[in-house]
Amino acid sequence: MTNEHFLWEISKKPVPYPFALSRMQDIAQKIRAANAQERVWLLEHPPLYTSGTSARPEDLFNPHNYPTYDAGRGGQWTYHGPGQRIAYLMLDLQKPHGTIPPRDLRAYVHGLEAWVIRTLATFGLKGECRENRVGVWVVDPRTGLEEKVAAIGVRVSRWVSWHGISINLRPNMVDFEGIVPCGIKEYGVTSFEKLGLNVTQPQLDAALVANWQPVFGSQPTPFTELEAE
Repeated sequence: MTNEHFLWEISKKPVPYPFALSRMQDIAQKIRAANAQERVWLLEHPPLYTSGTSARPEDLFNPHNYPTYDAGRGGQWTYHGPGQRIAYLMLDLQKPHGTIPPRDLRAYVHGLEAWVIRTLATFGLKGECRENRVGVWVVDPRTGLEEKVAAIGVRVSRWVSWHGISINLRPNMVDFEGIVPCGIKEYGVTSFEKLGLNVTQPQLDAALVANWQPVFGSQPTPFTELEAE
């Protein structure tokens, strides 16, 4: 995969979820037809909840009556909102991408986990994966509590990926109480801010870019800034 056929995009203002869903689906279809470039899209959403294919109605409480959407991805309930960095990846998984062999969905998910873990390490955080618990987890050294700092949810249509990852930088943590995050009641959710780290969004974005190539192989290009919809 060459740089000329890969885009890095960024939205500076919160993106409405229906627009993001429609745009991802459209681009995924065009990538499959060889009419669009593969890409990573960095963004935020306004406060909302999304349900995956395994979401249970009883795991949604939503005391603030935020909008809810059927995401169509794998997984259960997820919160998105300001202060959370989302990376949507639209890749042709019929091709190899760095350490990811073609047509290997498990390897792709492991690649996403590795990308997040490498990014967290930039800031001194030890991210870990747990069997039967999707996402990336950290142990707060001050409390000993193991909590999720990043969620992963993917959808693949005819071997083109969409959706991706979300990393909690400084979201309103109270809003996670409106759901059972990812259907896991026994463990909580954390963020960079909750862990005592003062990291800006540009710093996190730079770390995501810097840690992309060792996992996915291609050299990131400058961001294309998208207009708000």
